[in-house]
Amino acid sequence: MIKIGPILFLGLVLVRCTPDHQVSSIQVDNTQLFHKSVKQLTDIIVYDVFSPPVASRVYAYPAIAAYEIIQQASPTLTSLAGQINGLTNIPPIDSTTQINTSIAAIEAFTLLGRQLVFSVEKMDAFRDSFHNAWLEIGITPGQLEASQKYAREVVQHINSWMDKDFYKETRTYPKFNIDDKDASRWEPTPPAYIDGIEPHWNKIRPMVMDSASQFIPPPPPLFSIEPGSDFYKEAMIVYDSVNQIEKECYDIAKFWDCNPFVSHQKGHVMSATKKISPGGHWIGITGLACKKSGLAIDKTIEAYTLVSIGLFDAFISCWDEKYRSDLIRPETYINEYIDEDWKPILQTPPFPEHTSGHSVVSRTSAILLTQIFGNNFEYIDTVEEEFGLPARSYDSFLQASEEAAISRLYGGIHYMPAITEGIKQGEKVGKLIISRVHTQNQPINMSTIQ
Repeated sequence: MIKIGPILFLGLVLVRCTPDHQVSSIQVDNTQLFHKSVKQLTDIIVYDVFSPPVASRVYAYPAIAAYEIIQQASPTLTSLAGQINGLTNIPPIDSTTQINTSIAAIEAFTLLGRQLVFSVEKMDAFRDSFHNAWLEIGITPGQLEASQKYAREVVQHINSWMDKDFYKETRTYPKFNIDDKDASRWEPTPPAYIDGIEPHWNKIRPMVMDSASQFIPPPPPLFSIEPGSDFYKEAMIVYDSVNQIEKECYDIAKFWDCNPFVSHQKGHVMSATKKISPGGHWIGITGLACKKSGLAIDKTIEAYTLVSIGLFDAFISCWDEKYRSDLIRPETYINEYIDEDWKPILQTPPFPEHTSGHSVVSRTSAILLTQIFGNNFEYIDTVEEEFGLPARSYDSFLQASEEAAISRLYGGIHYMPAITEGIKQGEKVGKLIISRVHTQNQPINMSTIQ
């Protein structure tokens, strides 16, 4: 019989955190501590200004490491080995040691997360705080050491798998080449005129998809500058939506902005505002749903892991199309052919137009969360409150994903085809993951996914 510690500590009442989400030297609830570990990783991602695709990678691998540990002590969960591209079984738990799987899962998540960020000191301080808290509630040094040792073994295993996803190789690839001879092609936008972000992201190994190009959406309307053409009409829809915007639509645009690095220019001085990424917003929604449902640590980690996998593949699918179609953004087109003084409500992100990244990843996330929590899961989204935006209420995850998608039109940064096709693309990614990744030993009822 394998000696595995309890999945969570029962009867613990209070968890306190410092402003940096560190755990004070009081009693510890490991389910809440995992939520705080995810939030700490999100805070560091925001601080370090990771691009949305890279942020999805920072979430995915730590979550999978934690999941592969916790599933060994869960009566309902099964390993992802053999279901995720290239993932093999992690080292088994040594039956001669007292390993607490909750501690080991949190250790693996934060340790691997530490390796994927720049501000390692922020994660180190967080980790030190909960190590002390565990010891003060009665976890023996031997049990803590055994759990930490096992976590390191798992992280080493995940590292070996992660290193083969082609991320490191793409760091050496050239910048995106701007085609200034073709008026239909994307070009950097004001105010910072940043180079195209992650033009080689389609080289990254997907988690579940067969390839980055598995779900190629229809191409955008044929480029034209002629008034009355389909493309010109799409640009005018964006132009009029911004010019005639109502307060509710304006609020929706701002709520779902999720631009990690908004540049501000005043005279010759350039500054920036750091915010959460689209993936980070949906990770936050996942946490809200888990807490509202009262999920234990194993189910909590399962939810975070599935959404992280979805974000990872959704960004690969979307970025594959972005740099294939390489389409001009509304801001550039409108300034050139309609109104040189026009500005969108949101700052145009530094990558091509088609398809809309938020539309793709929001739909994928909503499909997966609907599978986990049900079709009519009502919740209040408070994720953006810390960035000065009021909470919004939703009747379902799918409703939220639709609002996130249309926010790109309201904000003036996407044409409608990028939004509508992005939703379809994200839905295909989400449903593929549901059909192929089975975290539980039960059949998948695809009819429950609308």
